[in-house]
Amino acid sequence: MTGTREFAIVGTLSDLPSSASGPRHLVWWGNIGFMVIEGTGFVLAAAAYLYLMTQASAWPPKGDPLPGLLWSGIFTAGLLLSEIPNLWVLRCARAKNLAGVRWGTAAMAVIALALFVPRGFEFAHLGLPWHQDAYGSVVWLLLVLHTVHVVTDWGDTVVLGAWLFTHEVGDDQFADVEDNSNYWTFVVLCWLPVYLLIYWAPRAL
Repeated sequence: MTGTREFAIVGTLSDLPSSASGPRHLVWWGNIGFMVIEGTGFVLAAAAYLYLMTQASAWPPKGDPLPGLLWSGIFTAGLLLSEIPNLWVLRCARAKNLAGVRWGTAAMAVIALALFVPRGFEFAHLGLPWHQDAYGSVVWLLLVLHTVHVVTDWGDTVVLGAWLFTHEVGDDQFADVEDNSNYWTFVVLCWLPVYLLIYWAPRAL
């Protein structure tokens, strides 16, 4: 026995938007996932620092210098000030302001590059080899961990900026700029507790 089957259309995706931004975009959630995972890395590194601090009779151990405040302070101030243009770029991305995201992203690449200078001097003036003892190792661990994030976001910003100036920009690219701006805010916020741990916690003891 043969016959024909009738199919009824119960729904259509044709009315859905072809792109989205913010929490409606899958990449936005991926970016959040990266920040959660990497934030956990910072928490574990900070926990290692605090554990070693509580186990030591003196912190830093006798003979180890306190990290200087000059270059770390300059870096921290620059990082905080970078949030001003970063948040402006975020608003431009949400408003789909093409000129704003192009030049704002280029400016953020230059700003991040400039921050390598005080961070480099920060390393140079630590006066503490990474292999000297547990204190030296955990201080270098925290600084290198954060520096990797700064370098990674700078590289992402450079590539994104080059794309914005050389390709057609659509909704997905505006969403990429938004994600990049959110990640830079994450890098800034992660540094603040690390800065307090390395430079001010030993002075408060």
